[in-house]
Amino acid sequence: MDGLHWWRQGDAVTQISALLLLAMSVASWVVIVWKALLMRRARRDAVRAIAAFWQAPSIALAAERLPAFDRDGLVMPLVQAASAVAGANPAPATLAARGSLSQQLTRGLRDALHGVLGRLQFGQVLLATVGSTAPFVGLLGTVWGIYHALTAMAGAGQITIDRVAGPVGEALVMTAAGLTVAIPAVLAYNVFGRFIGRTEADLEGFARDLRELVLDEAGIAPTATVND
Repeated sequence: MDGLHWWRQGDAVTQISALLLLAMSVASWVVIVWKALLMRRARRDAVRAIAAFWQAPSIALAAERLPAFDRDGLVMPLVQAASAVAGANPAPATLAARGSLSQQLTRGLRDALHGVLGRLQFGQVLLATVGSTAPFVGLLGTVWGIYHALTAMAGAGQITIDRVAGPVGEALVMTAAGLTVAIPAVLAYNVFGRFIGRTEADLEGFARDLRELVLDEAGIAPTATVND
């Protein structure tokens, strides 16, 4: 009943702030649970897929074996990009086709790597936004609630500590709600960031080695790197 009383007493700003915090909390927890499952599986599968690739006798056979290990498609796009560039023989009608095999491999692997990392980083912006804005949304609800509570009590005449403590205490709940929403989002953002960083390093190293392998099979000395 106390919560319902606080909700009925609050105006549109207070109610919108509370609903916004609720939406932030639900969205961030959905992302946290989903990314926790994804990160745990992706980290393990990336290591297994890279190991399976190097144990294969050829790139073509490795591409056939990878789907069994690479369930989230982290390594396979890199292999497909390298195979597409190595097997293509287009007419030099575009600037991209006029580049050397080394340049085309660098461009293709870089684009594929960016696509994979984009999927791994999906949801990070949401967690960062919730973690940075939720405390201020809660503070807004607190300040607005205290202002209206004091205004209402001032119009009622005599003010006592008993009459102030209840409404002000209810308003301060908004600050606690904002912190409750923000803290898990910030912690999850930092933890997932570390996992993404480790996986990114593994994929960048694999892309670099794959590029050198394709160039070596073509009899071309490697020059630039994937990150150049």
